[in-house]
Parts: sequence; structure tokens; C-alpha cells
Amino acid sequence: MAAADIAKKTVDQFTAASSVAFKDGVEKSLAAMNDMNAQSKKNLEAIVASATASAKGAEAMGAQAMAFSKTMFDAQVSAAKSLSGAKSLQEVVELQNAFAKSTLETYMSEFGKMSETFSASMKESMKPIHERVTATVEKFQAVR
Repeated sequence: MAAADIAKKTVDQFTAASSVAFKDGVEKSLAAMNDMNAQSKKNLEAIVASATASAKGAEAMGAQAMAFSKTMFDAQVSAAKSLSGAKSLQEVVELQNAFAKSTLETYMSEFGKMSETFSASMKESMKPIHERVTATVEKFQAVR
């Protein structure tokens, strides 16, 4: 009977240990899945924030381009009126040179403004993605 009691006790210990190990494994798996879900949610939120920032940047650049187009159109109309009122060929050449110089300066200025707007837009668009990548790298380094 002692052998049967020992066997029963061994089986009971094995069953209890297996049950605890199984329960621990399930809890760790659920915790890992919850953590992955949280990370995925944060990643999706970062993508949405990035897309929103990109849309705002595109909207700002579009508005800036429209304003520039209007300004240039008005300048061209004004230059055409000035040219049509010129009294001599010399005056036409001087007006055309002044218009060309002014137009080139305006284009260069606007190009600088558009570059700044684009750069700021890209920076804002990439910020949420960069933060998520940094957080993910830190998480992996903490696990190592």
C-alpha cells in the first residue's frame, strides 16, 4: 500500500505542478497579447496622427500656392497694363526688366517659404512615427 500511496502522491504533485505551469503560461500569453494589442493601438494612433499632420501640411501648401498664384496673376496684369501704356521702346525694355527682376525675386522668396512649409510638414508628419519607433526599440532593449 505504501507504493500506491507514493505513486498517488507523485501523480498529485505532478498534476498540481502541471496545473500551475499551465496557468502561468496562459497568464503570460494573455499579458503578452494584451501588450501587443496596446502596442498595435498606439501604432495605429501614430499613423493616424501622421496622416493628419500630412493632410494639414498639404492643405497649407495648397493655400500658399493659391495665394502665390493670385499674387503673380495680379502682378502680370499690372505689368501688362504698364507695358501697354509705355511711350517708347526704351520704356518697354525698362518695364520688362523691372518686371522680370521682381518676378524672379518673388519666385525665389516663395520657393524658400514653400520649402520651409514642406520641411515643417514633413517634420510634423514623421514625429508620431518616430516616437513609436523609439518606444518599440526601447521596449526590445528592455526585454534583452
